This record gives sequence, structure tokens and C-alpha cells, in this order.
Amino acid sequence: MSENLLSALGLDRPETGDDAVVPFTLDKLDTRGRIVRLGEALDTILSRHDYPLPVARLLGEAVVLSALIGSSLKFEGRFILQTQTDGPVNLIVVDFDAPDGVRGYARYDHDALLKASEAGRTSPAELLGNGHLAMTIDQGAHMERYQGIVALAGNSLEEVAHTYFMQSEQIPTQVRMAVAQMSTKGDHRPRWRAGGMLIQHLPAAGGAVMADLPGNGDFDDPAMADPDFVEADGWSEAKALLGTVADLELADPDLSPERLLFRLYHETGVRVFPPLPLTERCTCSADRIEDMLATSFSDAERQDMAVDGEIEVVCEFCSTAYRFNPHQFQN
Repeated sequence: MSENLLSALGLDRPETGDDAVVPFTLDKLDTRGRIVRLGEALDTILSRHDYPLPVARLLGEAVVLSALIGSSLKFEGRFILQTQTDGPVNLIVVDFDAPDGVRGYARYDHDALLKASEAGRTSPAELLGNGHLAMTIDQGAHMERYQGIVALAGNSLEEVAHTYFMQSEQIPTQVRMAVAQMSTKGDHRPRWRAGGMLIQHLPAAGGAVMADLPGNGDFDDPAMADPDFVEADGWSEAKALLGTVADLELADPDLSPERLLFRLYHETGVRVFPPLPLTERCTCSADRIEDMLATSFSDAERQDMAVDGEIEVVCEFCSTAYRFNPHQFQN
């Protein structure tokens, strides 16, 4: 390739490693997307709580999905993904603190998880069960929150993401994710890794050739179906090529996002943009927790919380313990 062509395609720079999101466009297919690769950041989140393997994989998928969506925010705010279900993993919360911070937490029922494992029912959909997934965009103080809610009824997070974008955004979207443990010679334990890719057909306002999705985007609802709706050939091709990606390719530390994108879309052309770094970062602090204790609880309630003369608050995300004297809050 000539130097000018490499520059135009965004390839005149070192290849991207772990803990980053790489935006890209497939101009000939009227498609845009992002690819994420997580290494140390994900390993820190999953290893800190020593989750059972099925729980760790499910939380890892939620972190990948949050990074793919949250990294699109054009302002300093938060993207929050939360599931509440009746399955063995009954709560997942992932915060993406724009532009680059991510943290995650999962709560599970030990007995229910053991029964599910014994029965061989540990797929992400089976661990989630029935309930709902909420995706919230918090633009900060004095700004309105935006929230989309999708029902969970035996769905994987990939399937739920597709439904969310169909019904809430009416943007044709496809997502692929993979989470794995990989061992390195000389390392004392396997490390968690993950990768994911999200592609979207450009909306009509962006110059795409395909109309918006019919109705509310729910193709299973006959009342909303549009018999004249035709999927654009470019979008069909972009989806088909993404469907050929293997899990190992998404998580492979030796296969950069740029090389994977070129492998998939070299015949139609792909243009990549500078990577967006990601880091595991918790937003808890002693000041925030002290303020919460002071404003949300009475003196009597704080006295009841005290054990051996101290109130201890442990962050569910990062496990940091904060200790306070209950008398410091009294006026």
C-alpha cells in the first residue's frame, strides 16, 4: 500500500493492543462499528472477586458490551448496564465512566449456581433467566437521563443488544463477543481476556441507502412488520462477514483489531480511527461514601450500622473498605 492510502485508511500507526476500542467505518457497505479488546482491565475486574467461571464469563460479556456502547458517548458522562433477573446470576452492574473508565460487579445465588452447574445449564442465557436489562445514559448533573429497558427471557447478551437497538434506536445492529481465560508460560494463573465487535448500518440521515427499521423494529410483532421492507445488500454483507468471526479471533492477543478488521473486510474496504484507551477504574471515594452516610441515614441508623465502634462500607465493585466513626456525623 502507498503511504497516502495507509494514511487514508488510518493504518499509518502502530497496531492497537489490549484495553482499547477501535472505531471504524465500512464506507462501501454503509456501515460503522467499534471493536474492543480487553486484557488487564478485564482480568482485574473478574479476578478481584474470584467469581466462579460461568459468572466471570457472563460479567465479562457485560463489560465488553458496555465498552462497545459506552465508548460512543461524545460527552463526559456515564453509561450504566444493569440486569435484574430470577436466574442464578440475579444482578449485573457495569459502569462505563466516559471517556475511558470501566468497572463491573455481579451478584449470584451460590446454591442456584451449583444446581445449574450440576445440570449443565451454565450458558449466559440460562444464568440470566427472566427479568430485564436496563441501559442508562447519565449526562451528569442538571441533564436528563436516558434509559432503555429490554426484557430478558432466555436471551444471551448478544441477542438482547440486537433487540435493544431494534426497539429503542431503530438502528440495524449486530454484536459479537467472546470471553476466555488464556495461559502464558511462566505465569502463575490463567488471565481473563475478551473481545467484541459492534457494527451498525448508518441511518438514512447519514446518507445510507436503507430505510429505517419498520415500526418499532420488532420483527416478531406482526402489527409492526413492514412487508415492503428490504434489507440493503451492503448491510447483509457486513453482517455475514462478521458472522464468520471465531471466538478465538476476537480474544487473540496476537491478532490486533486492525488485522482482524482487514481480514474480514479487505475486499470491501475498511477505514479505522485512532484507538480509545480503556482502564479499570472505580469511582468510589471516602468523600462520596461519607456524604451518603451523612445525608441518607439518621443518627440512630448510623449507630445501628456500627460494629466495634466503626461503620464499615465495602465497595461492591473494587472491594475497598472505608471505615467511619459514627460520632463524626453528629451535629
